[in-house]
Amino acid sequence: MLSSKEYVAVIQLHKPVPEERLKEVVNEFRGRIYQKPPVRSSVKRSLRVKEIYDIRILEVSYPYVLLRVSCQHGTYIRKLIHDIGEVLGVGAHMRELRRVRTGPFKEDSTLVTMHKLSEAIYTFKELGDDSLLRKSLLPGEFGVSHMPKVAVVDGAVESITHGADLAVPGISMLHEGIRKGDHVAILTLKGELVAIGMALMHTEEIMEAAKGVAIKTKRVVMPRGVYPKLWKSKSLGRHEWKP
Repeated sequence: MLSSKEYVAVIQLHKPVPEERLKEVVNEFRGRIYQKPPVRSSVKRSLRVKEIYDIRILEVSYPYVLLRVSCQHGTYIRKLIHDIGEVLGVGAHMRELRRVRTGPFKEDSTLVTMHKLSEAIYTFKELGDDSLLRKSLLPGEFGVSHMPKVAVVDGAVESITHGADLAVPGISMLHEGIRKGDHVAILTLKGELVAIGMALMHTEEIMEAAKGVAIKTKRVVMPRGVYPKLWKSKSLGRHEWKP
């Protein structure tokens, strides 16, 4: 839910405008924008700042415009299109919308239909062939491939699976550039996903600290009992990961 998103949308303009003017206005919405959620939305209608990483026109066939938008999570594309229409002075609304990416999951490479998944399960159960199943399933670690990461010593894993927050002595390695408030993936030294947490310190603070809670555990993924309950009094040396 916290991943960046990418959409392809069809805009319907209420009146024709010169194509150069259309491109000029669309480009103005690249970067940080103010946005108030539409009346029909699942969040409080308060003004907030969202970031448009990329926005470009793919095709124009008046009154329709095909638009591709890469944006921060929580951005309302229908409101974005409405605002573009307001700036153009002619009005516009969203005719169609398709999400083509969420974080690392892309429509062209990681999309599996329920029909294909059903076939893969049937082939595995009835014929003992898991080749289709292997193509359909991805390890859970893939889902956090876009997030900064922290690796913990073995002795800290079991406590985290019980909901404990991650203290500095339990950290073995971490990404550089982690900022306070960032969501991070907590992994074992083998690269297994343990949990997702929120950083309470910057990378530099973690590297310099000898104690204190560094990551607040938000969502546990690994089952309990995979690792033994072992807390070592002396943690392993910490190193930075270069992204």
